[in-house]
Amino acid sequence: MRHQNSGRKFDRNTSSRRAMFRNLAANLVLNEKIETTDAKAKELRRVAERLITKAKRLGEAGYTPFEKLSEKDKAKRLAVKRSLSAYLPRWGTRTEAGGTETKKVDLVEKVLVDLAKRFATRPGGYTRIIKIGERRGDNAPMAIIELVSGGDAAEGEKKAKKSKKKEAVAA
Repeated sequence: MRHQNSGRKFDRNTSSRRAMFRNLAANLVLNEKIETTDAKAKELRRVAERLITKAKRLGEAGYTPFEKLSEKDKAKRLAVKRSLSAYLPRWGTRTEAGGTETKKVDLVEKVLVDLAKRFATRPGGYTRIIKIGERRGDNAPMAIIELVSGGDAAEGEKKAKKSKKKEAVAA
């Protein structure tokens, strides 16, 4: 029995499983939306949300230009950068819309600058899993995992506050 052993094994050894999740996480950060099996998407959610949370905890030091940071903030940012680099590959290449050009993207900087800034006000739940049916060849359940847009939680709270104010005024 596997009492209190969390995480799926995927019939792989540790290094293969880690490599698989490194690649899936890199593709999720790069493209912000990937299609994979349902079980892999559920496990990838754990990995991706931890990476974004690490960057988000850094605060404004994550997306402030490096030259404007204090020595203490520079050290914190470097530590987080190294922590992210230990899991994510540094560079990813994305094919642009036309299909002819490729663009080289710094994945660690994208997490630190873009994603941390986008999810700064969101308390968690940075990914969304959408089930899309079974794969044709082996009938495996497939899903799309994507990063949600950043302002969802903040906008929802604002709408709730406005509706409460309207109800208070009406009463």
